[in-house]
Amino acid sequence: MLRKEKVNFISEELNKLYPKTPTPLTHQNKFELLIAVLLSAQCTDERVNKISPILFKVANNPFKMEKISKEKIYSIIKPCGLGPQKSKAISELSKILVKEFNGNVPRTFKELEKKIKSKEIDTVLVSLSDMQGRLVGKRVTGKAFLDYVHKETHFCDYLYTVDMDMYTVPGFKSSSWETGYGDMTVKPDQRTIKVLPWLEKTALVLGDAFQHDGKTPVSHSTRQVLREAIIKANKMGFEPMLGSELEFFLFKQTYEDIHSSYYKNLKETSWYIEDYMIFQTSKEEPFNQELRNSLLDSGIYVECTKGEASPGQQEINVVFTDALNMADNHILIKNAAKEIAFKHNRAVSFMAKYKQDFCGSSCHIHNSLFDKKTKKNIFSDTKDKYGMSKIFKSYVAGQILFLRDLSIFLAPNVNSYKRFQESSFAPTSAAWGIDNRTAGFRLAGHGSSIRIECRVPGADVNPYLAFAGLIQAGLYGIENKLELEEPLSGNIYQNRKAKNVPGTLYEAIELAKKSKLLPKIFHSDVLDHYIHAAKWEQSEYDKSVNDWEHRRYFERG
Repeated sequence: MLRKEKVNFISEELNKLYPKTPTPLTHQNKFELLIAVLLSAQCTDERVNKISPILFKVANNPFKMEKISKEKIYSIIKPCGLGPQKSKAISELSKILVKEFNGNVPRTFKELEKKIKSKEIDTVLVSLSDMQGRLVGKRVTGKAFLDYVHKETHFCDYLYTVDMDMYTVPGFKSSSWETGYGDMTVKPDQRTIKVLPWLEKTALVLGDAFQHDGKTPVSHSTRQVLREAIIKANKMGFEPMLGSELEFFLFKQTYEDIHSSYYKNLKETSWYIEDYMIFQTSKEEPFNQELRNSLLDSGIYVECTKGEASPGQQEINVVFTDALNMADNHILIKNAAKEIAFKHNRAVSFMAKYKQDFCGSSCHIHNSLFDKKTKKNIFSDTKDKYGMSKIFKSYVAGQILFLRDLSIFLAPNVNSYKRFQESSFAPTSAAWGIDNRTAGFRLAGHGSSIRIECRVPGADVNPYLAFAGLIQAGLYGIENKLELEEPLSGNIYQNRKAKNVPGTLYEAIELAKKSKLLPKIFHSDVLDHYIHAAKWEQSEYDKSVNDWEHRRYFERG
């Protein structure tokens, strides 16, 4: 028996004997466990469990830990022994996790392989984002994933030509009845592997779509559209960093109950505005707590949940990260919220405008550029009166210039445009302001945290397309050294100097069709593809009667 075979045999036998080995080290997340294991070297678990909580009160994640001096760490962990070496290791490890893994303890293919072989995981969701920003894919057995699916699998290429109802939309050049609806190759991105605590024995991996040859990327696939923007930014020496804030409504009924009642007499979890209200959100905590902790355990750094501006409305915030990782996290958060709500006999909706007299549900997108080499925010200039560097100003100017033409990528559905109402915390104009929530673009943060918040997208947005559009528009501004006009102040809803965002999907489609700007940042096949998708969406609404929007967008939007 070879050495490797011996190791595998021993590992398998131990897993049989001890299938559920307890972890004696006290921890609340993967990072704490990692640090506790490090501290346990030549130290008893009992002592580690006395010392580690003291350390974790000071810093319980790599972002906080990297900012603490080695001396401070040493003063806390000294009783565990090997203090100088361990304090240095904790500090350096935290810096690596922040720099190379966006603060997440990495989950590797090897880790997943172990979990599958030990039968902790028996199912892998091989998924990608469709045009609507939903997870689509296959449930693959763990064995098949390890044997061959981890390299590639095949999906029908119609997935990028169907509408919200999964209807095969005619007229797409990429795939149709005329082309036979063939296969596209999907290659799992192993960096996206996540164990999903809310689904039994299940992991997930996101993939990239290629043509049948397995070599040529599907240009209009949403992840590829974003990759193109990131590649351009990288060539310019930048790393786009983004954070998306998602809002949604939580209901006391199940999806089945709501559908059976024809979306009438819906019961939100509250009957009064619960913005920042602790007591009301305590009533909703069984759902929100599982959502936060499950996402955190899956590797998504959740900051908080809170009540929002209408009865039953919630918000979830996660720590910003690189653009691709943030978009991946975004679609997983939406899917997790729906699945966890289902477990609790609840329903959630990410409709942009669920109810006429309620605030809409937003997806505020915070974005900035970091220097690829130094990993520092290049938007900051403390000498400027607004704290903005020249690059930052040009970046924002580009986004403002493109905003109206970009609308089909930021507000993709008929319902999206019903959110744009005065005094509703949803913007109505392509303007910027300093920490002003009546503006389409809000200057937020200061110093190293300074950023621009685009407040236009609703919760129904496809993050890959929205991120790509905003990044490309900003880079265009930098390339062309666009000048940023002075910010607007006061109630910008009443300010007629700024151009309004489109009021309907009709208007947005016409702007995209006639745009001289969009061809400068999107390939013609990508632009034609999504204009066609928007036209179909509008035509379906035009043919509809009664409650069409609820039936179409409530659960699946």
